[in-house]
Amino acid sequence: MKKFVLFTLLSAIVFSSFAQQPTAATLLKKAFAKAKKENKKVIVIFHAGWCGWCKKLDQSMNNESVKAYFEDNFVTTHITVLESPKNKHLENKGGTQLLEKYGAKEAGLPFFVFLESNGKKVEDSFDKGNNLGCPATEEEVAAFVAKLKRITNLSENSLQAITDRFRQNE
Repeated sequence: MKKFVLFTLLSAIVFSSFAQQPTAATLLKKAFAKAKKENKKVIVIFHAGWCGWCKKLDQSMNNESVKAYFEDNFVTTHITVLESPKNKHLENKGGTQLLEKYGAKEAGLPFFVFLESNGKKVEDSFDKGNNLGCPATEEEVAAFVAKLKRITNLSENSLQAITDRFRQNE
């Protein structure tokens, strides 16, 4: 009996490590439903496990000094793309096609898109033809904050807090 339980447990662990990641379409559907219910926009962040700037973007958005501003205005969903060959199984099926749809196949990571709850794009990572990625320089952060100002009702104090936090990335 112990061998059976051990075998079952090990099988479950091995199987779960090869389990299919949710598709990009599934992730978006869930995000849109939540955004509609909570009257928010969606931020789709295209990222990969090897991407240091992707991690910086997440750390910045989740920093206690600004986290509430993002949570109050957005539903954030991550789509894994462009993984290394050994980690291809971590990608969300359809993610690369979605990245291409937004014209960002060659843009680099992270790449973000702001969407209405109905899927309509309202902003993206591009500024003057370049991907902002994780904003860090004064110019990048100013462009990012200008995008937030256009699509939210964030106060000047909130936008300044976001500026201050993201400028720490340089």
